[in-house]
Amino acid sequence: MATTTNTSEYDRKTEVKAFDDSKAGVKGLVDAGLTKVPLMFIHPPDDTKSDTAVSEFRAPLIDLAGVHDNRRPKIIDQVREACENLGFFMAVNHGIPASVLEDMIDGIRRFHEQDAQMKKEFYSREFAEKVSFLSNFNLLRSPAATWRDSLCWPVAPNPPNPTEFPAVCRDIAIEYSKGVKRLGYTLLELMSEALGLDANHLKDMECGEKYFHGGHYYPPCPEPELTLGVERHSDSCFLTLLLQDQVSGFQVFHHNHWIDVVPHPGALLIIVGLSLQVVITNDRFKGLEHRVLVNRVRSRVSVTSGFSPTFFASSKLYSPIKELVSEENPPKYEEATMADHVAYLRGERV
Repeated sequence: MATTTNTSEYDRKTEVKAFDDSKAGVKGLVDAGLTKVPLMFIHPPDDTKSDTAVSEFRAPLIDLAGVHDNRRPKIIDQVREACENLGFFMAVNHGIPASVLEDMIDGIRRFHEQDAQMKKEFYSREFAEKVSFLSNFNLLRSPAATWRDSLCWPVAPNPPNPTEFPAVCRDIAIEYSKGVKRLGYTLLELMSEALGLDANHLKDMECGEKYFHGGHYYPPCPEPELTLGVERHSDSCFLTLLLQDQVSGFQVFHHNHWIDVVPHPGALLIIVGLSLQVVITNDRFKGLEHRVLVNRVRSRVSVTSGFSPTFFASSKLYSPIKELVSEENPPKYEEATMADHVAYLRGERV
């Protein structure tokens, strides 16, 4: 594909099409010996600048050991504080063995670092329907692409047949999904109780019935100051579980600063999404704005598990939970599909 940096000769549509048609992803560019970031990946300087002025910031670390026993009230209090004030926390002793976490990261890395021809057979933009390899979910619409390739697949309600998975990560992807499902239900219980509701309230609203995985790969970048691994955003999900390797890059927007969240061995990041913040809790929980930086030297691997009503087509209507609204705290959002809610909110922020 063309890698011109002369803006007077730049045809973004042609460059994007050539990149997409190559089915090689960002890693394909790096493997070809790219030394300059193509224009289609360059973001405005204000979007890529980094400041970590709040050096004393520490991500909340919640130990889920004893979550079904006598420690549950304390854990609920910690979850409430984190969700209301920050929109995320790190969870340890969450029930998914460290060996499974490590094998999942290794499996995703194996997929992305295998021969390009093996990956091309999975290349597709129909990622909500089948196991798909692609680069940039919104490549054809976004003004600037991000430095990331992804292997994505729906898990529930309609998981792929095991034979549809790449052989290099098939077994661990299926095993990891089982652990994520159990943990997701536990987190929804904790969040329900943190809101003063019955433990099953969010589960009964089917907040855990639709979810998907994304296995992401961020290759080394020759000019990391010009692009992003993931642009600034809040997830549309109810909640996201994020597994990362030990390469830094994930940042949260806190008190008008971008803050590094240093990976913690064995921990999963639990992120509140827009669907939970605005529509379900009437802004009581805080959706997390975050992004991912890339670097010159090391690749980065992460796995996202999004419990999301917007990833799949649905006519189900949502509005704030009636137990959380009152005359003093009236509902801020009318009944609508979650996709319409999220589109409206993201439109407001443009």
